Amino acid sequence: MKAPLITKSALFILFLGAVFFVGGLGGIVLDRYAIPKLAALPSLSGNPLLKKATERITIINKTEQVVIREDDSVEKIISQPATTVVNIISVFDAPVAKNGETATEVAGTEAAVTRTGVLLTNDGLIVTYANRVPETEGVRYSVLLFDGKNYGARFVGYDTLTNLAYFHLEENLSVPAIALANSDDARTGKRLIAIGNSFAEYQNRIALGVLGNINRTFNLAGKSVSSSEKWEGVFEMDFANARNFVGGPVIGFNGEMVGLVGLLSIDNQEETFLIPANVVRSSSERALSGNLEKRANLGVYYLPITKAYALGQGISRDRGALVYSSSGKTGLAVLDNSSAMRAGIRAGDIITAVDGTEINLDTPLPEVLNRYSQGDTIELTLLRNGAELKLPVKF
Repeated sequence: MKAPLITKSALFILFLGAVFFVGGLGGIVLDRYAIPKLAALPSLSGNPLLKKATERITIINKTEQVVIREDDSVEKIISQPATTVVNIISVFDAPVAKNGETATEVAGTEAAVTRTGVLLTNDGLIVTYANRVPETEGVRYSVLLFDGKNYGARFVGYDTLTNLAYFHLEENLSVPAIALANSDDARTGKRLIAIGNSFAEYQNRIALGVLGNINRTFNLAGKSVSSSEKWEGVFEMDFANARNFVGGPVIGFNGEMVGLVGLLSIDNQEETFLIPANVVRSSSERALSGNLEKRANLGVYYLPITKAYALGQGISRDRGALVYSSSGKTGLAVLDNSSAMRAGIRAGDIITAVDGTEINLDTPLPEVLNRYSQGDTIELTLLRNGAELKLPVKF
């Protein structure tokens, strides 16, 4: 039996189909690609037919939602840093009350104060924030680690510039240490995690937030004027209940510490902030070398000059440190018997440079002075009544 032959009508239909298929592809190519290219040519841009053709073209841009999955499991991010957060327990001898010639011990033998700290070195150096020097008489310190083990600790020193206090584990141990970030790279909007102590074994409290502001004029003096002996420049964060994290680390999503939480009471209002990690690093190096008490002290109160302040006060210079008291009296702006007083610095002087390093918001006066120690001599450049002076200052 012979196979049926393809009729002429069937062949004609196949031919028409092929023509339409090829023609359709050609139309698409012509409509989507060729006509827009021709219309873009300077010589043909005014052609009315091409112009109308291009007006009918709708370009649809396809977009994809790309999910960048950084390791955003908070539990995993804090797993190592959390082991460096400790409880520092200050155990005081009970107060003694006197009744005539007889001393009577007050009920209870001892009282304890607990604060949060963080391990900086594997051999047990601990840093915390404190607004005053921790007690050293009639008190003993112990440290509760993340694993619940308790060890004795000794007070190492207090940094009056940064309000950082240091302790060291008394036993020879190897403990986890926090990694410090380069805080100079921090930018507003950076996502952060605060780690604090809930003061319960094996448990930390955490909070999520962002770096809200880099406040370059915030001075740890806690006053309306800045002190040359207090650090200037902190990070501000948007954590709720930030006071619960004082003394603890705030880390980035890479697990490195961006700053340490501090707190000041200014005009009866609590202000929380971060001491930048680079400041903690520099301070801890002094603590380890025993040089915390050998810092240079200038002894002035001042206002950091900003562009806004210069415009508002009609000052020609928009940077520097204006030696200042609200009364305008030098005795309130320059501390008695200080290096500044002996050098002849006065209220109203604008300190512009220290040994050639310009004083501005990026290099504030306390930061530059921090490079020097007692016994050093510097050349201080200042403006007085519009004239530049250079004064030698011995610390």
